[in-house]
Amino acid sequence: MNIGLYFGSFNPIHIGHLIIANQLVENSDLDQIWFVVTPHNPFKKKSTLLDNFQRLEMVYLATKDYSKLKESNIEFNLRQPNHTINTLTYLQEKHPEYAFSLIMGEDNLKSFHKWKNYEVILENHHIYIYPRISEGTIDTQFTSHPKIHKVEAPIIEISSTLVRNAIKKGKNVKPLLPENVWKYLDEMNFYK
Repeated sequence: MNIGLYFGSFNPIHIGHLIIANQLVENSDLDQIWFVVTPHNPFKKKSTLLDNFQRLEMVYLATKDYSKLKESNIEFNLRQPNHTINTLTYLQEKHPEYAFSLIMGEDNLKSFHKWKNYEVILENHHIYIYPRISEGTIDTQFTSHPKIHKVEAPIIEISSTLVRNAIKKGKNVKPLLPENVWKYLDEMNFYK
């Protein structure tokens, strides 16, 4: 089974995440996509993050009706701050029967050469890229790499930051979130 790993803080997960994941799983050779909830991204301030299990719960609520989309807490028990290569190594050891691929926005590909052991990642895993509007250029080594696959998908300009800021200002964000995620956020008074 070919598993696509979609990493993110999902703070909160929104319809853009689901649109991208569904587009990828339905239009590639990926059998499933696991939303890997990251406990702490070294590039983000930890204070802005909801609790790990609250974000995992939102991902579960958002994906439970989609058989090919799953939530994953795999990084919760890994040493922090964590690097993608450590997660991939751990998953390969734990599930040798699966092939694991990465899913990332085109913007992340522009800085991929800065990732820890990116060469090892490319040697052992495929990467599925979805389009994003961003500045900068992609390193030529990645533009025609046999393990990097560009997948046609709509360009989604919704971000979790936009959702959090709108909630803080008392705006209606219901159309931007899966219904049960919106209910959960509203009941818990998150981001207000």
